[in-house]
Amino acid sequence: MEIRRDIFTCIGKGVKTPAVPTTRQEWERMRRMPWLKEMCERIENGEEELKNQLPVWTPHCAEFKNNHRSVDDALKPLKRLMFDFDEKGHTEEIKKILLEKSPYTVLLIEESVRRGTHVLVELPDGVTPDEAQETMKTITGFEPDKAVKDIARCIYMVPIEHTHYVHARLFEPEVRDDSRKDEPTVGAYGESQGEGRKENQRSAPMGKANTPEKQAPIFQDASSDQEAVKKDRSFPDQFKGVPYSSIISEYWNRTGGEPIRGERNKRLHQLAANLRAICENSENWLLEVMPTFGLSTHEMRTIIHSACKEPTKGSRMMDQIVDSLKGENFSEDIDEDEDKVQCSKFNVQSSKLPIGLKESLVGVPANMHLPVLCSVLPIAGAYADQVEVEYCDGNTQHLGIMSIILGEQASGKSVCKHAVDVWKRQFMEEDKLARKREEEWKERKKARKANEKAPDDPHVLIRMMPVTVSCSTLLKRFKNANGHTLYSFGEELDTLRKTNGAGSWSSKYDIYRLSFDRGEWGQDYNSDQAESGVVSVAYNWTILGTYGAMRKCFKADNIENGLSSRILVAEMPDNSFSKMPKFKKRSKDDEAKIQEAVTKLRSYSGLVNTPKLRKAIEQWVEEKRVEAAKNIDRVMDTYRKRAAVIGFRAGVIFYLLTGKETKDVVDFALMMADYCLEQQMKTFGETLMNEYVSAQNEGQRYGKNHSVFDQLPPTFSVDDLKALKDSNCGESSIRSIICRWKKDSWIIKLSKGKWSKCNVK
Repeated sequence: MEIRRDIFTCIGKGVKTPAVPTTRQEWERMRRMPWLKEMCERIENGEEELKNQLPVWTPHCAEFKNNHRSVDDALKPLKRLMFDFDEKGHTEEIKKILLEKSPYTVLLIEESVRRGTHVLVELPDGVTPDEAQETMKTITGFEPDKAVKDIARCIYMVPIEHTHYVHARLFEPEVRDDSRKDEPTVGAYGESQGEGRKENQRSAPMGKANTPEKQAPIFQDASSDQEAVKKDRSFPDQFKGVPYSSIISEYWNRTGGEPIRGERNKRLHQLAANLRAICENSENWLLEVMPTFGLSTHEMRTIIHSACKEPTKGSRMMDQIVDSLKGENFSEDIDEDEDKVQCSKFNVQSSKLPIGLKESLVGVPANMHLPVLCSVLPIAGAYADQVEVEYCDGNTQHLGIMSIILGEQASGKSVCKHAVDVWKRQFMEEDKLARKREEEWKERKKARKANEKAPDDPHVLIRMMPVTVSCSTLLKRFKNANGHTLYSFGEELDTLRKTNGAGSWSSKYDIYRLSFDRGEWGQDYNSDQAESGVVSVAYNWTILGTYGAMRKCFKADNIENGLSSRILVAEMPDNSFSKMPKFKKRSKDDEAKIQEAVTKLRSYSGLVNTPKLRKAIEQWVEEKRVEAAKNIDRVMDTYRKRAAVIGFRAGVIFYLLTGKETKDVVDFALMMADYCLEQQMKTFGETLMNEYVSAQNEGQRYGKNHSVFDQLPPTFSVDDLKALKDSNCGESSIRSIICRWKKDSWIIKLSKGKWSKCNVK
């Protein structure tokens, strides 16, 4: 089997999180992260509870089915073995010995979190892990941990400073001959951060060594016969459409996590006692579907037999787990005809959406798809903040997106919040550690003596901002952002307006406007109490709000400041007198795929080339220019330009998640541009048009214009209107007058430059 040369391992946030195929660049990038170094230093200094927050990686396998780290799902097991030496402070000594005497090719030598030693080697055919561990013990004089030897095992990620030796072949893995053939396409995945521990997830030891007579798994252990049982199934591997593996995984989640050595028999007995309720109390069925955690078939049979002694009365927990994973059919009570009418113009085909966006719409009624997509696009752009892309005009852009989701009270806007909550988990987990560090600094600063020097500001990176954040605090966060994009989610637009006075609200307008294209913003105070400086603004946000709150935020005095054209507005469907919509809960797999999408977006950096998308958007914006010009529609002409940019950026996010510039990418971008333009014109168009008219003193001259109108013939041209107006009346004023008459239904257009008067009282 061939393997992509840039994929050599998997990274996971922890033992219960997806193990995502990872490139060398992302593996090395994560090891250089300042927060990883800081966490390891704090763990070494005694903060043991932080160890469960470390990410992990899989030295023995480059990919798992559905990113589920288990022996059963290993797609690309590698001919490698990791040795974990617990004795502290001997890494250089072990390195020197191995580079001189090791019978195996050494790929990596690094210090573990507690200053033990990790050694990864290529394992020759015919050599079992037990044999290799004995050899390593003899050569080095130190005994490695015997538990770290099966395919699904993970190891804690450590910072680059812990690395003592790396061989180039570490990044060019050789896949085992017995690996599965049904390998999927691997995308450009990247870093994943968070908690982890060394215990495996549903893992069982590997099988027997290769021999000339028969090809078998490289590794050998007592439970190899258990694996043989699972390959030749006699019972279903699903219950009511839900895989038993998912049911068991959720069971561990609800009961304190997977068992570790010392509690395996007890915890597996408890699992069997519950699981038998949906396996017809069959011991053989349980033997097929239950994980072994390294126990032999004989031990598993004993545990299962003991759990099945008494007839089962059912398991309420299993019923709840199956219901939560299976979900209810949310669409059965929806008026499908009404749903289709509301979605006919902008139809989102979720089946064509890429990973992450597709799962965001799971369980969401079709007429709410667009608001949900518009709510998650800003945070998706914030995760892909290291990407630059060339726009139609030749300039490079970042993925700055701001969205407002409009709806009346109780219109179901919370469906957007639920989607964003899943997307923002990685930001929240990273910020939690950073905020704790900042709070500790503040406490030390507060507790210092009068003549004692204040501790140095840690300058932590915090990316999740409340929308009500002060300008001074926001400036500080920008200064510490190191080129990253900040993100905010607000549930009430009216709260944002009320918590900002006139001065700060005006400043927020400036910040939001500049963030669209990463402009510079700053403030300068002659005081240590307020933050000063000039920064590059990279700030995406999603805010939910009512129509009334929107009108209060965007009035005639600020509608022309440019912010309205930079906002992606989405409208919740009108649910007046309609039946209650039904929602389906996202499964753990759906949420895991969203996290996979987040990791994928974070893996990209540098300039991304999208020629097909550029060409399509350029054609779209030109078509809208022609349409606006024909209608002398200044509002459309204003909003078409940035609607094209927003649609383009949405298309780039779609492209990053698929990895290919397909027709679906282009179609999605054009749909988002159309939707954005329509919503901007609908929401802001009238206010903007009135302001244009007012700016040209049209209000004061309205009576005169009406008099001019009366003097015009039933069919007139632009020249007729100019002849009746003042000699200093410009072309823009003439166009505004015609546009206003047209909107007021005073005239209808006959042809280019020709109009006909209607019956106006």
